Amino acid sequence: MTKKKHVALVLAAGKGTRMNSETPKQFLELAGRPLICYALQTFQESFVDEIILVTGPEQVSYCRTEIVEKYGFYGVKQIVSGGAERYDSVYRGLCAAQDCDYVYIHDGARPFLDAGMLDRARCCVEECGACAAGMPVKDTMKVTDENNYVRYTPDRSHMWQIQTPQAFSFPVIRQAYERLFEEGDLRGVTDDAMVAERYSSVKVRLFEGSYRNIKVTTPEDLLLAKILLKK
Repeated sequence: MTKKKHVALVLAAGKGTRMNSETPKQFLELAGRPLICYALQTFQESFVDEIILVTGPEQVSYCRTEIVEKYGFYGVKQIVSGGAERYDSVYRGLCAAQDCDYVYIHDGARPFLDAGMLDRARCCVEECGACAAGMPVKDTMKVTDENNYVRYTPDRSHMWQIQTPQAFSFPVIRQAYERLFEEGDLRGVTDDAMVAERYSSVKVRLFEGSYRNIKVTTPEDLLLAKILLKK
């Protein structure tokens, strides 16, 4: 039986404008190391065969010397220059992936990825072909109109907050992204599962992530990350 190849696509091209910092959020220090290091370390210690790091054009050299070489991330085989939007960066990463069977797309600003989450992603993607990490929402949600008046209250029991990693059969997500750019309707594309939902016949299944699996986007998130790391 031929061994399947698993590739991780770690996104580190964000500008972090909501962080109110000149340093992009994925490179901010968390307990003495850049934030991005935590996700890279987890992938490197996992079953994943190769890591592709996608970063801003002006940060490629920094990532090579100050992240990959400095911290010994030998699992990072390529550093790819990302695009203006998240979907541009993902597509460039997918184009850089070669001869792989499954791809795991992860936000570099989510430092609390763990081995259990990756194992669940692997089981799910090998069974279903498309999946995303998430957790059931804790709060009541409201759908509003353009003036912020409540239109209705959806059933919370069927609502999840979506996280990364999101894992896919490589042909499924590559072809879905190609169709996305061919048709040119990029409105409202905020994650990879949406692309698979729109442009493939494969249903996306959710698997359990973690309430700890936060995305560090604001100064408050960074404070929370420091607390979680201590625990």
